[in-house]
Amino acid sequence: MSSKPLVAVLDYGSGNVHSAVKALAAAGADARLTSDRGLVMDADGLVVPGVGAFRAVMDALRASRGDELVGRRLAGGRPVLGICVGMQVLFERGVERGVDTEGMGEWPGVVTELDAPVLPHMGWNTVQPGDGTRLFAGLEDERFYFVHSYGVQHWTLDVQAPFTEPTLTWCDYGTPFLAAVENGPLSATQFHPEKSGDAGIHLLSNWIGGLTATTLGDRAVRG
Repeated sequence: MSSKPLVAVLDYGSGNVHSAVKALAAAGADARLTSDRGLVMDADGLVVPGVGAFRAVMDALRASRGDELVGRRLAGGRPVLGICVGMQVLFERGVERGVDTEGMGEWPGVVTELDAPVLPHMGWNTVQPGDGTRLFAGLEDERFYFVHSYGVQHWTLDVQAPFTEPTLTWCDYGTPFLAAVENGPLSATQFHPEKSGDAGIHLLSNWIGGLTATTLGDRAVRG
């Protein structure tokens, strides 16, 4: 059995995601692009990529029942990482060009067009990691690669004790928007770690390191 954490990259028809598989492998994972439901559920970590429009991604996820797999993993405390539109669809709703689409609803909030003079927001930008971040450990001054016109500009989740407040990372482009969220087993980035060079590999390595600490031993027990 491989000593590397097994990371499934959910294959539900979201364009070219092979760069994500390569980046995860470079970061230390046994990364596999798959639509196999058993593998998705048993993997130490699940990555949900997303390219294109909110509605198209949600339609593809629902058609493949990928949204059910995400919900089942999170219900069992199993780590999930959403990337780009794969982050956006974790929220309640997305509104693009007047089209209002229901998301997975793991977090409250609405994805809306950024209030910026030039769209899309394309290229490198700095972020402001939240206190206690694990994803951005050692990356506080790095830049990451963004390609998007929409984002979550207001965080509305009200967390009550004994639950822990999520760690929020913000970015500015015309207006502040969420660049990343760390919330127990569920993490997400609006930028593309797989296109962010060494900083992106480092961030993925940080996430994978968390899998090693929390689930690799469990997989060894399960055999």
